[in-house]
Amino acid sequence: MANERPPMRMMGRGGPPPHERMLMAEKPKNTKGTLKRLVGYIGKNRYLMILLLSVMLIITVLNLVAPYLQGLAIDKITVSNQRLNVDISGMLYCLIALGCVYLVNSLLTYFQGIFAAKLSQTTVKAMRKDLFDKISYLPIKYTDTHQHGDIMSRMTNDVENISNTVSQSIASLFSGVLTLVGCLVFMLYYSPMLTLVSLTSVVLTLIVTKNLTKFMRKYFPLQQTLLGRLNGHIEEMVSGYRTVAAYSKEKKACEEFGEISDELQKAAIKAQICGGIMGPCMNVISNISFLLVAGFGAYFLIIDFNPLALKGIMTVGTIQAFLQYTKNFTRPINEIAQQYSSIQTAIAGAERVFEIMDTEPESDEGTDKDFSIDNVRGDLMFKNIDFSYVQGEKVLHDFDLWIKSGQKLAIVGATGSGKTTVVNLLTRFYDIDGGSITLDGESIYDIPKKKLRGSIGIVLQDTVIFNDTIMQNIRYGRLDATDEEVIAAAKTAKVADFAEKMADGYDTMLTEGGGNLSQGQRQLIAIARAVLADPKILILDEATSSIDTRTEVHIQEAMLALMKGRTSLIIAHRLSTIRDADKIVVIDGGKVVEAGNHEKLLSENGAYARLYNTQFAGIKT
Repeated sequence: MANERPPMRMMGRGGPPPHERMLMAEKPKNTKGTLKRLVGYIGKNRYLMILLLSVMLIITVLNLVAPYLQGLAIDKITVSNQRLNVDISGMLYCLIALGCVYLVNSLLTYFQGIFAAKLSQTTVKAMRKDLFDKISYLPIKYTDTHQHGDIMSRMTNDVENISNTVSQSIASLFSGVLTLVGCLVFMLYYSPMLTLVSLTSVVLTLIVTKNLTKFMRKYFPLQQTLLGRLNGHIEEMVSGYRTVAAYSKEKKACEEFGEISDELQKAAIKAQICGGIMGPCMNVISNISFLLVAGFGAYFLIIDFNPLALKGIMTVGTIQAFLQYTKNFTRPINEIAQQYSSIQTAIAGAERVFEIMDTEPESDEGTDKDFSIDNVRGDLMFKNIDFSYVQGEKVLHDFDLWIKSGQKLAIVGATGSGKTTVVNLLTRFYDIDGGSITLDGESIYDIPKKKLRGSIGIVLQDTVIFNDTIMQNIRYGRLDATDEEVIAAAKTAKVADFAEKMADGYDTMLTEGGGNLSQGQRQLIAIARAVLADPKILILDEATSSIDTRTEVHIQEAMLALMKGRTSLIIAHRLSTIRDADKIVVIDGGKVVEAGNHEKLLSENGAYARLYNTQFAGIKT
């Protein structure tokens, strides 16, 4: 059925060539819009945000007061007539005040860390919830056409990057702005001329930042995209490791991993170089500014030149305080510049998260709100159906099929003929391109999807086993079922034959994917779920494909009992499982080419007879 499956993108070595991927990932799509949405998530915790900003405001004020007190303390030491004079009481007062400032500052910094951590975690918790809710309601088509590992990477790596940025950058940005304004005010108070000298660093900073950010905007989104691809490849290799090992493709898997890893390494190195070079550049500019201020300050002190200054004459304490304010003035600029790389990573990750959030969810737009599952009879009709997974490549065309209530109908055909597609359309995993599908005479597009699927029980070819007990895995078919009902379903589906022999019985914990069960046992649990769900319509998509012949014989009675009185669709390659079907249809080329019971179709010596003889008589077609 490979040809009828939806196409997967970016699987293994699939997807666009590397150079095209780089072009797709180089530029953020909407940086301003992404930041606005991030601020919206942060704003949901407004009281915590206000508390954090209030603490940061006090810390910033204390940081501004400290150099002023230092300058006062130094100026308590004077020289007159070549004698050193010290105002002990005045200096002691300044030093005690300075000690109190540092003590309160340290205490508030501790609380700042707590509030920042809480803010970041509550923010990403809300984001994770919204993202998981959206993933839970994504159309089947989306998950079929997107790499699962990449989706997981957005939930983990990208959200974690956002968390780190929120906890580290918000406080720094807010504190930085306040510090810049406060330092500028104090610097103008001490010396407008030295302030003008110090501001030369701002011009240099803007020039350097502008040029470096051009490169950073390229490589950080690309780095996150490639990280998602790498996680997707790892997820594929881990989940399909048995197949990889069985075909001795370990080397090929490693080579593919190496190719993606090399691309990621190159992008990450470029991103980290661009991000890492920002700090050293800012430090150089800061040191140049520090040197200029120290030199001009000493010169102004010697010539007693300090025009327009509210402080008045230039003193040693003034120069020392001004140097501290100069350092504090350039420090937030440097910190913001150094954090720019993490901010870019967070923006890139947020864009990928919001990309999923902006995907249209699967709608439940049925107009018949009074539709009742209890009243479903099970009459199904497919009329003039056209459908294609990829535009222009039809899987079904002019497809007609009628299934009477309570009828057991089998669908057979060669691989890729469209058998599983019939199930995908009936359950509305995909929507038809043309034609109509009705249930009891009513279009399935008028029935809410939840109610439509609630009337259908499915046992798929690919079984899904959750990391839970046997009991809970079966109960997934009907969550409100009692233990007695679960055990009854297990006995009907022959699960009891192996479950009751295990040490913990039905409470035996199954590993993810059911690795501690055989494929046949996993299939039986899936069948038990359908038994427990007690649906009006039953679909068995290769439900016994992984069960050995002896087990298949034992399960036939249970399957017959399960299908009795309900409409049943059986999709099977193993034709021995459908001999007693009320009706068998053969699909070829997206159409029904034959229909009838087993004996009738054999006597016609057509497509069904050829399929049957190939399996049981060894006759080649």
